[in-house]
Amino acid sequence: MLRNAKHVVVLTGAGISTESGIPDFRGPNGMWTKDPAAEKTATLDYYMGDPAVRRRAWQNRLKGNYFSARPNAAHRALVDLEQKGALQFLVTQNVDGLHHAAGQSPEIVVEIHGNVREVKCMTCPWRGPMEETLDRVRAGEADPACTECGGILKSATISFGENLVAEDLERSQREAAQADVFLALGTSLVVYPAAALPEVALRTGAQLVVCNAEETPFDPYADAVLREQLGELVPALAELV
Repeated sequence: MLRNAKHVVVLTGAGISTESGIPDFRGPNGMWTKDPAAEKTATLDYYMGDPAVRRRAWQNRLKGNYFSARPNAAHRALVDLEQKGALQFLVTQNVDGLHHAAGQSPEIVVEIHGNVREVKCMTCPWRGPMEETLDRVRAGEADPACTECGGILKSATISFGENLVAEDLERSQREAAQADVFLALGTSLVVYPAAALPEVALRTGAQLVVCNAEETPFDPYADAVLREQLGELVPALAELV
């Protein structure tokens, strides 16, 4: 499929980063599976309305390994596919920045759920590097406020209940509609609207390949369903192209 394709689109989810040491959310050992209350930190209403949730979110960011994690073989293999002309566009649901760190061309990547590298104010347009705000937390500010307007600060990720960036979603839908092969890698395909992208691709005649450890709602419609570890599977696919 990849050898014959003219427009390959990839959608990646948390499963591609687990081999970099970043746990997924909904898998058997996922963060929210083990601790359902932790999902509140990623839910806008709870985050904005409860200082205790914000304090927990900032501590999670301090303890998390987003900033020490490194790309794994699956991330690097996607760069290889791009260099071979077998990957034209990549949408990631991940906020870890590992596709960029692996060397994927920024112009073909959309981080549909934002990223953890920046902090944004929820009241004014201010944005800044995450590390600078984390330094304030380390210095004792449990729930740091915006230095410009005093508003609530949050990572530049898209929380549940928060709108996606319209341009990113529209571009992703356009690219999916052009795909002749659509690869869904390490995503449960249950979080919308990103999970609708395979549907867009199928409607316009694309072949769908689902690579995920657990079953997904799109498995019955896929041309191939693969369960192997992505760190082994994606490099093996890239080698064959």
